Amino acid sequence: MFALMLNLEFGRLFGIQFQIEAVFHSNISPSFFRLYPRFAKTLVLHLFRWQPLRTRRHTSILQGVSVLNESANGGVLVADELETLNKENMQTSGADAADVGIVEPEFDTAPIQTPRNVKLAMLAAVVFPPLGVLTAMVLLWGGMFNSTDLIILGSMYVLTGLGITVGYHRLCTHKAFATRGPIAFFFLAFGTMAGQGPVIWWCATHRRHHQYSDKEFDPHSPHAGYEPGLIGFCKGFMHSHIGWLFEKEQPDYKRYVPDLLEDPMIMWLDRMFVPILFAGLLLPAAVSGFITGTWQGAGLGLLWGGLVRMFMLHHSTWSVNSVCHVWGQKEYRSGDESRNNPIMGILALGEGWHNNHHAFPASARHGLKWWQFDLSWIVIRSLQLVGLASKVRLPSKERMQERRRVNVKPI
Repeated sequence: MFALMLNLEFGRLFGIQFQIEAVFHSNISPSFFRLYPRFAKTLVLHLFRWQPLRTRRHTSILQGVSVLNESANGGVLVADELETLNKENMQTSGADAADVGIVEPEFDTAPIQTPRNVKLAMLAAVVFPPLGVLTAMVLLWGGMFNSTDLIILGSMYVLTGLGITVGYHRLCTHKAFATRGPIAFFFLAFGTMAGQGPVIWWCATHRRHHQYSDKEFDPHSPHAGYEPGLIGFCKGFMHSHIGWLFEKEQPDYKRYVPDLLEDPMIMWLDRMFVPILFAGLLLPAAVSGFITGTWQGAGLGLLWGGLVRMFMLHHSTWSVNSVCHVWGQKEYRSGDESRNNPIMGILALGEGWHNNHHAFPASARHGLKWWQFDLSWIVIRSLQLVGLASKVRLPSKERMQERRRVNVKPI
C-alpha cells in the first residue's frame, strides 16, 4: 500500500498524472466494510484515485483571507458579495465579524415535541455504548487496562477531538479564526487521525448541512423527509447518527469548498488521509510500547488509544448530528431544530452547544455563557492570547439579544 502511494507521489513530482478509478460495491464488501462504510470507501478511493496538486499562486485561507462566509442558515456568499459586506459592515476591531453577511431569518420553526418514551430510547442508545466501554475499563483495570492506557486514551481523544472541532470545523469550515501554517497543520493532522473522513469532504458536508439544516437536502437531519410517529422518528434518528454515511450522494466540492481546493496544505492532507489515519493508530501504540517496553503494551496502546478512542470520538461527533437536533434547549432563533445539550457540550469539546452554533455559525465560541464549557474555545482563546491566532470572530451582544428566544424551556 505505502509503496503504491510513494510511487504515485513520485509520479506527481515528475509531472506524471495517475487516474485509476475504483468502484465501491457495498453489497459485496466484507463485514469490515459494512461496519465502517465511509472509512472503507475513503480507503479505496484515496488509494486509487489521485488528483494533481493545484499549482497556481494564491493566498492561503489559513492566514485569514476568507473567500466564503455563511448566512444564518449556512448559505454561502460568494467572494465579491462578502467583500462588499465587509467594507460596509465590518468594524476594524472585528467585534461583529462573526455576523457579517448573516441574514436574519423571517421566522423561526416551532420546536418539534418529541415523545418522552422516544427521548428515553434515544438516550439509552447514545449512553449505553460508552457506558459499556467504561464498564470494560473497570473490569479490566490492572490487567488489560491500566493508568498508562487511560492517559493515552484520554490524550488521543482530546488531541484528535480538537483536531476536528478546532481544525476541521471552526478553522476550515467556518473561518471562525485564522492561524499560522504550522498551528493549522497540527490541528488538521490530528483531525485527520480522528478518522472522520478527509478534510475536504468533511468541510463540504458540513457547509451543506448548514445550508439545508433540517430541510430536504440536509445530509444528516433526524427530521427532514421522515414521517411522524415512533417509526419515522427512529428512522430519522438512526439516519442522522450513522445512516447518512451510507448515502452515495456526495457534496459538490466546487460549490461548497472552492477556497479549500486552492490551498496546497489542505489538499496534501486530504490526499494523505489514509497514511495519516494509520499514523493515528500507530502513534499511541508506539508511545505505549516505549513506556512499557513490551509488545503487549504496544498492542494495548493500539487498542485503547487507537481503536477505542476512535469509536468514542465518532460516537460523540455523530451524537451532535442526532441528539443535538432533538434533545436540549433552543435559546436562539436559528431556523432549524438545533439544540444546546450540556452533556454533548462536554463530551464533544464544546460542539454540543449546537443551537448557539447554528444561530451564529461563524463564531469561534460555541459556549456563549460562562457556564457553557467549551474546550475548543478555550484553546482558540489561549492561542489568541499568545499571538498564535487572529481575526477571532464572536457575535456582538446586540446580535445575541436580537436572536434570543423568549420562554426558553428544555425540549
